[in-house]
Amino acid sequence: MNLIIVGLNHKTSPVEIREKLSFPADAMGDPLGRLIGHYGLNEAVILSTCNRVEVLAITSDMEKGVWQIKRFLSEFHDIPLERLDEHLYSHRGEEAVKHLFRVASGLDSMVMGEPQILGQVKDSYGFAVQHDAAGVIVNKLYHKAFQVAKRIRTETRIGESAVSISFAAVELARKIFGDLTGKAAMLLGAGEMAELAARHLLSNGVREVIVANRTYEKAIDLVKGFGGGCGKAIMFREFPHYLKGADIVIASTGSASFLIKPDQVHDCMRERKQRPMFFIDISVPRNIDPLVNNVNNAYVYDVDDLQGVVEANLKERSKEAEAAEGIIVEEIERFYRWIKSLDVVPTIIALRQQCDSIRKSEMEKAIQVLNLSEKDRKTLDAMTSAIVNKILHNPVTHLKRESNKIEGDLYIDTIRRLFDLDNSNNNALKKARGEEE
Repeated sequence: MNLIIVGLNHKTSPVEIREKLSFPADAMGDPLGRLIGHYGLNEAVILSTCNRVEVLAITSDMEKGVWQIKRFLSEFHDIPLERLDEHLYSHRGEEAVKHLFRVASGLDSMVMGEPQILGQVKDSYGFAVQHDAAGVIVNKLYHKAFQVAKRIRTETRIGESAVSISFAAVELARKIFGDLTGKAAMLLGAGEMAELAARHLLSNGVREVIVANRTYEKAIDLVKGFGGGCGKAIMFREFPHYLKGADIVIASTGSASFLIKPDQVHDCMRERKQRPMFFIDISVPRNIDPLVNNVNNAYVYDVDDLQGVVEANLKERSKEAEAAEGIIVEEIERFYRWIKSLDVVPTIIALRQQCDSIRKSEMEKAIQVLNLSEKDRKTLDAMTSAIVNKILHNPVTHLKRESNKIEGDLYIDTIRRLFDLDNSNNNALKKARGEEE
């Protein structure tokens, strides 16, 4: 199986290169068609995300296939290959299988263990199927990749620990409130991390996010992005009036002084009848006076607190990654047993057909000399057929058994060479594989 992967990712190239190589999801037909039709690949899949662009292909010649994919990426995006080549990596055979399994499982992601990549890998395979670029190998390979990713999610805890500041903040909020359903949140400022945290909160059941930003128009734009009428933009100077209604407050502004102080929170608590408030301060300098933490039922976490959670969780994910890598090794072995069966079955069929062809040819010669009756002809045919079956029994039995081992390819290749199964006068192997003569 000549499987190759050529691509680049966040480790090998800057974003200005990655963005030039991206493929829009709604226009995959053209590039996939070119890979198969113009660049001579047998099967192909294109994975294009913000952090990686990869082409996986089945090809009759690995080295030529790698070169053709590089040419394709260069020509399709009109980027000189000499500028592109330094950022590209390539994987062949078993290393390519391992790479795909690691990508699908989130082990090769910028945030280890993140689940979004599996959906993107599934989409890339779907496009290949839709545009007739996926064949027998790709179909089996990708379904195996999906099984591997599911097994890793099930048997390890690699995706359970928060490893981003925003996600860690939401995880802490869940520990404090138990359930975020129906809670209200407030954003002070509209920084990227605060926005991401707000989206995580909404996905965990928060009913409303109030956004206060010094540029009111930006607050409005951010609220529109939430959708579903679950956001509300207010003038920045108005946020103290809304503070008492917020269960979760995320501060992310450029203010050089504290915006929220203990007295304010104490007054809020009296009106809230001591219902807990959770403050996430991801501003530098800090926007929330740390003394707020001394107010009963008020909980304040700053960037350093959250970073400590992230670092601890990253260590935990690294431990789980070791178990995940072990699962991948097991699954690669299983996949290759199937791959080898693609060779051993047609090889056995071709071997039997060749031997039977020789038997029939020699039997016909004998019949012409012996002038046998129809009954004797049938007896001779049965006898010679039984001889061939007995001769082939042990070789075929051993070939089936040994083909599942590491050196299985050697056994298959030896049989094909010994019996000359690939010469121009024997098309049985091609027929058995379903190839054209």
